[in-house]
Amino acid sequence: MVKFGLQFKATLENVTNVRPLGEDFRWFLKLKCGNCGEVPDKWQYVTLMENVPLKGGRGSASMVQKCKLCARENSIDILRDTITPYNAGDNETFKTMVQFECRGLEPVDFQPQAGFAAEGAETGTPFPEVNLVEKDWTDYDEKANESVGIYEVTHRFIKC
Repeated sequence: MVKFGLQFKATLENVTNVRPLGEDFRWFLKLKCGNCGEVPDKWQYVTLMENVPLKGGRGSASMVQKCKLCARENSIDILRDTITPYNAGDNETFKTMVQFECRGLEPVDFQPQAGFAAEGAETGTPFPEVNLVEKDWTDYDEKANESVGIYEVTHRFIKC
């Protein structure tokens, strides 16, 4: 069992508390088989809502998959208590946003999509529909009369 942290980095303009919203938030990942090294071309997602039992009664995981190349059964689990928002104080630095517990898998890529939320740094104005698929997002904070945005979104994985 290995834990991997997904570190998030972005330039924030007048926003803070960037976070995944809801139990159904989908973490889109590319996962490498630890046995044969196969990395499928397709994006796969894991979510807190899904819970699959592991063989042999060893608990459960967010996703269990069989490698198409070597047929080994692998799993990944989102560690709920590790989900942390990216705040204005974290601006332009890497911060671990979530950790995954992996058995036989290693996350190698992440694709941010819809389902993030943020709020105005000064006003607390909620922005519940932040889509980061383009790695940039902009809006306008009516209360503060200023533009808000999240730019140059990037990521990396670290072993925890």
